[in-house]
Amino acid sequence: MLFESQVHDFWSILPWIRTRREQRALRAIVEQKRRIMTKEQVEEQSALIMAQLEQMSAFREAKTVLLYYPIHNEVDLRPLLTKYKGQKIFLLPVTHRHSMEVRPYDGEDMMRRGRLGVPEPQTSTYRGHIDLIIVPGVVFDQHRHRIGRGGGYYDRFLRRQLTAHKIGVCYSFQLKKHTIPHSWRDEKLDRIITPQQTIG
Repeated sequence: MLFESQVHDFWSILPWIRTRREQRALRAIVEQKRRIMTKEQVEEQSALIMAQLEQMSAFREAKTVLLYYPIHNEVDLRPLLTKYKGQKIFLLPVTHRHSMEVRPYDGEDMMRRGRLGVPEPQTSTYRGHIDLIIVPGVVFDQHRHRIGRGGGYYDRFLRRQLTAHKIGVCYSFQLKKHTIPHSWRDEKLDRIITPQQTIG
């Protein structure tokens, strides 16, 4: 009876294992392509994405915005931090072993590298309402699914943010026409912005 239960458990998680394996393979391909972008390409493409974001009512009306600190040539939205200083409360993520919290951004002097090597604010934890979440990722699709860096931090965090508007940002080569591998654990976004278009 115990053996039958173990076999059943294995077959029940097999699709999830297969999905994660497919995600890892796709992530590796796209991540490599992103890492070879030049600084000029990153700045130009990021500016196009920011221009679209700034036109959206979800951004214009948001009082509290969760951004992220870019690494490895991710879309760079940091100019928003200075452009809208005093007009919006900007938050940045701080990761722990199995969770993620958010803290207000209060200038580069208050940033320190965290456990994953990403600069994090040294301010107090923010526990208030978040209007808009700008979500990084490695691969996206036309149905607004997302493959992240692999830690699952954002998926677990987004699952608790029931009222925040969630927008993914990426370069055009990161957006796939076909449906990417995903499971019920992977949170769907409200919109995706690339330099050329907005999905959703």
